[in-house]
Amino acid sequence: MFDILVKGFLIGILTSIPVGPIAMLCIQKTLNKGHMHGFFSGLGAATSDTTYAMVALFGLSFVMPFIEQNQLLIQIIGSIVILLFGFFIFSKNPVAVLNKNIATKESYLQDYLASLLLTLSNPLIIFLFLGLFARFSFLSNTDNTVYSLSGIIAVFAGASTWWFVLTFVASIFRKKINIRGLGVINKLTGSVIIVLALGGLILSILGKSVNV
Repeated sequence: MFDILVKGFLIGILTSIPVGPIAMLCIQKTLNKGHMHGFFSGLGAATSDTTYAMVALFGLSFVMPFIEQNQLLIQIIGSIVILLFGFFIFSKNPVAVLNKNIATKESYLQDYLASLLLTLSNPLIIFLFLGLFARFSFLSNTDNTVYSLSGIIAVFAGASTWWFVLTFVASIFRKKINIRGLGVINKLTGSVIIVLALGGLILSILGKSVNV
């Protein structure tokens, strides 16, 4: 049981570490709104990743044919969603954001759901889980329900821990950044997300597998 928990925890971290649109979103949320807003955005991503980990583990025979047959369409749609989100962040005015935060307190649930829905647009992460499951010989026997559920919970715990650490580190620099700095960060974050999304879209059209 202990080795399953350790492996699951490591897999959760490894699937979250790549610096992509979601990481940029969590950092941007942290710098604009505070640590917990960024962390709850990360929890949304962790929930989505855990969902796809369960699909990879339990529902592979049902889901994989659909994903393989529609891989190009899924990649294009996912890239377009992320591209639009990048434009949204790029155009955000930090002064307006701060004024809005003062007038109406945005809930952590909104941050959580926004990140969850954005991350769910990329089901191709299932392939990453398949590779990691094979590499770590993780839950090769899924007949034991207790072991399987414990492993999945460990994946979620690992991913959540990574997002907590990342947003905590980002929050340390928050007080050192002024309004102008927040504007620059929004532009940079939006630009990075747009570039990643465009890259994913171009590679998808060219017929190359990509995980943005």
